[in-house]
Amino acid sequence: MKKILIIIQREYLSRVKKKSFIVMTILGPLLMAAIMIVPVFMAQMSNEKNTIAVVDETLLFVERLQETEFIKFDYLLGKDISTARNEFNNKTHDAILYIPFSAINTPSTLRLLSDKQPSMNVKMYVESQLKKEIENFKLNASGIDKEVLKSIETKVNLTTIKITDEGIEEKSYPEVATVLGIFSGIMIYMFIFMFGAQVMRGVIEEKTSRIIEVIVSSVKPFQLMMGKIVGVALVGLTQFLLWIVLTLLIVTTVKTAFPEQFEVKQASQLYTADSKVVDPEQLQEIQELNITGETDARSEILMAIQSIDFGVMIFSFLFYFLAGYLLYAALFAAIGAAVDNEADTQQFMMPVTIPLIFAIVMAQFVMNNPNGPVAFWLSIIPLTSPIIMMIRIPFGVPFFDLALSIVLLIAGFLFTTWLAAKIYRTGILMYGKKTNYKELWKWLRY
Repeated sequence: MKKILIIIQREYLSRVKKKSFIVMTILGPLLMAAIMIVPVFMAQMSNEKNTIAVVDETLLFVERLQETEFIKFDYLLGKDISTARNEFNNKTHDAILYIPFSAINTPSTLRLLSDKQPSMNVKMYVESQLKKEIENFKLNASGIDKEVLKSIETKVNLTTIKITDEGIEEKSYPEVATVLGIFSGIMIYMFIFMFGAQVMRGVIEEKTSRIIEVIVSSVKPFQLMMGKIVGVALVGLTQFLLWIVLTLLIVTTVKTAFPEQFEVKQASQLYTADSKVVDPEQLQEIQELNITGETDARSEILMAIQSIDFGVMIFSFLFYFLAGYLLYAALFAAIGAAVDNEADTQQFMMPVTIPLIFAIVMAQFVMNNPNGPVAFWLSIIPLTSPIIMMIRIPFGVPFFDLALSIVLLIAGFLFTTWLAAKIYRTGILMYGKKTNYKELWKWLRY
């Protein structure tokens, strides 16, 4: 055991002192913090105030276009489009809305003029206001009561509610679960490949430099393999924990510096926990809140982020990263021991990497049905469970599925370590001979 600890210490210290480790430890938290902070500021920046000058030749739309907090209309009465264009000043107006006489019968003649490209939100909002008013004019001309049609018109904004085991109702965000699941799965995939490849390259370097002959005279091949695997695992764990601490530090600092940007406005809810019916006055109030945009995009993003159970996600990620890495790192170490150079690893890498690639390919199907049979089986098979289970966890996983996945993954790690050790102890001292699958089978039977 003492010899394994010495190997672990050597592998750990030799890697954490590298410049690449320090650089990635700094860049990682910056990128992860940016994922949580940038959307909030982008949502705020996207709400730019726009003042639109209106040249209405029909005079039917004057003071009828509904304004918002971010879009204002300035009606230029008594001016034609030529005069408005000549006097256009982008410091006071962002665009000119031209409504010709033919607008009612030929809406395609409507124009939005600007010296810069208007945003899609502005264009769509102006279109919706014009569409509503033109439809009202046509309804009045036809003798149809627009209030009847308005009462029929219904906008559906479905709020998803998750009922916990304690019977508590919580607002859920399937979109966040989807993004978080696929992000976690890809991170597991990258970490396993990155640190597993480090183990394989380390074994190949020691084997080709013949240093391994000196090392195995003092320690057993199994001790050497385990020391390398655990040492690199601790490097990955250290980097990940530093990422968490530094990310939280950056996010907390930014939230403290800009508290108003991270203020959450509670969304209006169209349900009651005690199954009470919402009375008409409450319903009208809720509809008005929804129309005026009481819950803006920034608040929705913040509430979505706050809905994430970071404790469960971090613990799950740590376990499935370590267990998945230990399972695959043993196989990578065996591959490194079986070859003399990195170019010869391709024939053995394919069978090992296929399950990981297959898990990424199946991620879309798992997200569409996270509790289906495909998701269940892929999340308990040890070769695919580190990725698939991380995709399922944000959606909620039954305890039985999680426990079975953990037990089988640990068993899979023990089996692959035993299997890899049989190849490692023989292949580590084999030189100058091209190894094939038949040769590996002989080593396994020794």
